[in-house]
Amino acid sequence: MPGPGPHMMYALGSSIGLMSTSNGRFSPHHSLVYSINAFFGPDLGSFSEWFTSTIGFAHSFGSTLAEVIHDPFFYILILGLPLSFLYSWLSRVFLHRGSLDSISGVPLTRRQCLLLISAGSLSHFFLDHLFEENGHSSMYTWILSTGWWENRAPVNPDAVVVVGFLCTFLIGGFIYINSIEAFELEVH
Repeated sequence: MPGPGPHMMYALGSSIGLMSTSNGRFSPHHSLVYSINAFFGPDLGSFSEWFTSTIGFAHSFGSTLAEVIHDPFFYILILGLPLSFLYSWLSRVFLHRGSLDSISGVPLTRRQCLLLISAGSLSHFFLDHLFEENGHSSMYTWILSTGWWENRAPVNPDAVVVVGFLCTFLIGGFIYINSIEAFELEVH
């Protein structure tokens, strides 16, 4: 499976393409919700398992969460509704504060957020399957059947911090570029 970098680049790249071809109907709000769910969405369970195995606390909870969440449909069924409420509220906050531009001036609805969460989850797994051996490698089958490896997750914590920082910087740059203040600076 590709790391978080390719997921983020694919999601932001395709959503920026949708923003430019839709004449504003696919706004930066849509792009952000879709990209976050394509980037981190279903891997939230795997991240929780890695985190709990790294700190040595609540590993069984992290393992169970990984088994349930790392699925294209269970992610939507379990976290779709709570996340749609959160993203809809954040869309209103970003729009009210002028942090993120929207051509229509209307925040995302809960239904739109749920559909974007679903699209992000499905595109995440599309990319996972694309870079595996047609989705049939022994490693991928093992991860899907159990949620993780037999022992601790073989991930370097330094790499997690660096990739997390870079992806946060990328999202922050996207928000700044699409903010109302940046647009006003361009116009004047």
